Formats: sequence, C-alpha cells, structure tokens
Amino acid sequence: MAQDIDYLLEKALSLPLSPGVYIMRDESRKVIYVGKSRALKNRVSQYFRKNSKHDKKTVLMVSKVRDFDYILTDTENEALALESQLIKQYTPKYNIKLKDGKNAPYIRIQTNDEYPKAEVVYARKNDGAKYFGPYSTISSAYGVLKTVQKCFKVHSCNRRFPKDIGKERPCLYCQIGDCVGPCTGNVTSEEYREIYKQIVLFLRGSFTEVKKKLTEKMELFSENLRFEEAAVYRDRIEALAKVWQRHKIVGSPDAEHDVFALYTDDAVSCMVVFFVREGRITNSENYIFTPDELLNTSDLQSFLYDFYAKRGDVPKELLLSFDLGEERAGLEESLRLIADRKVSVKTPERGEYKKLCDMVYENAARHAYQYKEGKEADEAVLVKLAQMLQLEVVPERIESFDISNYGKENITAGMVVAENGKMKKSDYRLFKIKELSDKQDDYASMSEAVRRRFERAKQGDEGFSVLPDLILLDGGKGHVSVIKEVLRSMGMDIPVFGMAKDDYHKTRTLCDEQGEISIAKEKQVYMLIYKLQEEVHRFTISKMRASKEKSLKKSVLEDIDGIGKEKAKKILAHFKTLSALKKASLDEIRCVKGISDKNAKAVFDYFNGQKEKDV
Repeated sequence: MAQDIDYLLEKALSLPLSPGVYIMRDESRKVIYVGKSRALKNRVSQYFRKNSKHDKKTVLMVSKVRDFDYILTDTENEALALESQLIKQYTPKYNIKLKDGKNAPYIRIQTNDEYPKAEVVYARKNDGAKYFGPYSTISSAYGVLKTVQKCFKVHSCNRRFPKDIGKERPCLYCQIGDCVGPCTGNVTSEEYREIYKQIVLFLRGSFTEVKKKLTEKMELFSENLRFEEAAVYRDRIEALAKVWQRHKIVGSPDAEHDVFALYTDDAVSCMVVFFVREGRITNSENYIFTPDELLNTSDLQSFLYDFYAKRGDVPKELLLSFDLGEERAGLEESLRLIADRKVSVKTPERGEYKKLCDMVYENAARHAYQYKEGKEADEAVLVKLAQMLQLEVVPERIESFDISNYGKENITAGMVVAENGKMKKSDYRLFKIKELSDKQDDYASMSEAVRRRFERAKQGDEGFSVLPDLILLDGGKGHVSVIKEVLRSMGMDIPVFGMAKDDYHKTRTLCDEQGEISIAKEKQVYMLIYKLQEEVHRFTISKMRASKEKSLKKSVLEDIDGIGKEKAKKILAHFKTLSALKKASLDEIRCVKGISDKNAKAVFDYFNGQKEKDV
C-alpha cells in the first residue's frame, strides 16, 4: 500500500493547477469517488500526503484507491456541473448520492395555454412551462395542488379548454361554486390566465403580492357596485390567508431564504432544509446519508449545486449551519448562473439567523435519531430471520422471485429486492420467459429466471453485480429443490427458501427441502415476509398484464414479414374484419392501396398456411 501511495502522490503532483474533475478507482478499476477542484494538483495531492488530517470516512476511501483519472475544465463551474453528471453516471460508493429527480413530483403549469391547468408530473422538461418543486412526497405535491384548486377555484377535471367549452353540462364543483367554470364559456381566456398568474405567485411563496393584486380586483368591482364579483375575491383572499397563517413566522415579511443544517455522527448523517418565504416556513425536506458517503466541504457544495440545478427556484439567500470555507465563493457563482442574479451564501454566527439555523439543526438531529431507531428495528428483524433459518450471515440483501402468466403466453418472472429490510425498487428486475415452447411449467420458468439473473452477474453486468444473502421463492419444496440445483450447477452457494401459503392463501411458513419453519408467531418477521411476497406478486403480475395488453393491441398481421403497423391498418380497413381477409383471394388482397404484390403474397400464404394447419 505504501508503494501505491507514493505512486499516487507522484501522479497527483504532476497534475496542473487547473479546474477539473478527478475520478478515484479501486483495484478492479471501479469508480469509488468523484471530486472536483479549482486547482487539481493541490486538491488531489492532499489525499495522499502522509501528514494530511482526514476524517475516518476519507481515510477509508483513500485506502481503497489504486489509481485515478482526471478531466480538465475551463472553469470551476464547469467542473461542478461535470462532477454532478459523473456522480449520477457512476453512483460511486463514497459520494453523496445525488438524486436525479426523474421520479420526483413537481407541479407543472403551462402558462402560455389559453386556459392553463395545474397538474402533478414526475419529470421536469424544457417545454416552456413553469415547474414548482420537486416536492418531498407525492402526497405533499397533491396537497399543494388541492389547496390551489380550492382557493383559486380553478378546474380539476380532464376537460380541455377552449375545445370542450359548452360540450357538457357544468360539473358539481361548478354548480356549488368551487370552480369558476371555464366549461360554461363565462370565463374568458384572459381572465383565467390572470388567475393563474396569481397561482404562480402563490406557489413561489409570495402571498403579499397575491393579496395585493386580489385586493385591487375586489376594490375595483366594489367601486363599480359589482358586489357578487367582489365577494369572490374577498373569499379567495380569506382562504389564502388561512393557508398562509399555518406557516410558522421566523423572520421579517421580506425574508426569503433557504436554511440548511447538517447533523452527522458515526452511524448516519442528515441534511434538513427549511424554505422561508415572506418570513414564514412554507415547506421542509430532509436527506439521509449513509456512513460511507463523504461530507467534506466540496461534497456539500456539490449537493447544494445539484439541489438547485434541478429546481431552478433559487432564493436570494442561503443560510447554512456549516461553513463551506473556500467552496462558498464557487457555490455563489454557480447559483448566480442558475438564478441569473446575485445569491448570497452565509453561515450565521449570532443573532436571529443563528437561532434559525439551530432550530433546523435540531430537526436534522431528530430525523437522524428516528432513522437510526428504524434501522435498528429492521436489523433486529433480519437477525431474528437469520436465527430462524440458521443462516451463516444476516441477510442484508434478499431477492424474491415469482412467476405469472396467462396460460402459455406472456410468462413473466419478477424479482424484487429488499436491502436492510427496505424495498429497493431500483434493483427490481423482470424476465420474459423465452425457453418454454408449448407448455406451462412454473419450475422451468423459475429456473430460467434465476439462471439468467446469475449469468448476468458472471458476465459483469453492474445491474446484477450485487449478490443476495438469501433467495425467497413464491412456492414450496419443489421450487426450492429445482432452484438449489440451478445454483449448484453454477457454483453458487446461496440459501434458498420457499414462501409456502396456507389454505387461506397466506404465508405462514418458510420451507426448504428438509421441512417447514413457522413464522406465524414472530410478528415482525412475518410482516417482512408478507411484504416481500405481496410486493413480488404485485410487481410480476402488473408487468405481465402490461405485456399482455400490449400484445392484444398488436394486430396478428404484424407477425407477417413485411407487414408493419401502418400496412396492417390499411388491410383491416379494406376488409373490415379478419374473417373476411382470411377468405380473400390473392387478387383481392392485391387491391389494397399501399400493399405491394410481395406483401399481398405474404398475407395470402400466411392465412393459407393457417388453414392447412387447422385441417
């Protein structure tokens, strides 16, 4: 190892004093850490100097490094963006896992539409619409959406305006006054878009400005003796005021900042952010980091950059409970480019802002404590399961398999994964069974799925590289025996148990080739097994049904060489029914517009062959 350190230090000292990204690799060339610096030589060489004072996590990471690569950039901001991209690409063990936001809920409003609509979506696109979020949970996103719909009385139905104006009678919401009723045609596009301008302001956290505009409208209608319209705006102001009053006041009315606090110990770290708008806490989120993830100032800078690169909604000021040191200036510049205005990053040492950071820090500590309590409970369940099954190791990773089919068609095997007692959906896998020709055989289907799973691992597929400590099958002793033989033939030694159901279709026992082990009296173990069995069944059958629906939508004609979706449509449009097509002569098929002689012959031969087979 000393020779490696000397080699790595010599290589680091040869780097230029330029901005860039460095990529740490272990002995198998796997990427274990990605970092960035405004001066690569200085940053990278620090890791390998004997007198460097690193924390335990950094020391552990450095001990695994056998080589590194680097990429030069023109600016520190480019290095920050490239680092974020590479972390998402490689998901290194020691980096903070920067979520890509693909499945994060947003509220989307296409303000350019004649009649805009607010909706919850799961991806942010560059389509000119305004996006708010991402929200921490889908329920919080829909909660905000319902608040908007109720307070501003905008439509929540699936009608599209102006296309659907007057086509159907107004819905119940319109009749009871909970919707202004664009479907009636009584609301112009300009009026409706004005409502959505107020919604956009409200979602940005600017209640004062919304209230001002609504008050101006109310007073205008009142002055013109249009008291019913004025009452609508009065009610809207009151409804929004009630929502706004629920948020805790933590600053002056013009305060706009996000407050970040980081709690960390040897077991877990937690980052909490409070969003403060107009002096009130409007929302909060928390992020848990594992003991392996490095949290030095550079990593924290990367986290904050990625946080706002996805959102785009950057406040005027960030308050931090931790000091970024020399990384602060680089973060301010990056956020300035995102927000297109100046953004301040501060670590308060006294006063009200310091108290606010302390409050957020207390929240972070509480979340970390709750996480550790839950993790300890999960570990206790896994230890108990290991004792009951007499396993050599605690099953940190459990893979469960199930088979689902419609007869001989669309036979599908699903694999779900539980890691440390929690479902890990990113590792779920689906196998379309290919090797069964004309029979339905659960044993053979399960064997094919398990064999293919471990063949992919042996081929170096990173999606299958982590091996399970325990395999659970939706089946009995027969399934266990078959799968154990598959594993033996591949040189794999992994415990396998079946989840056997009772007469009420509930799992009460786990079984192997020797017998059954009751789990009914161990409530927490039973709940874990029940959750796994239900999840693998849900996942497998949902994917199988989707595959079946897709195949039903596909015309049988598309199985004929040279006939695609469009040509199949033309043929069926000409003959109206498949029965008529089967009875058609070759000359009649040739009459279909857009179908060549070769296509017509292929269609005719296909159905002629079918008739011969039926005889």
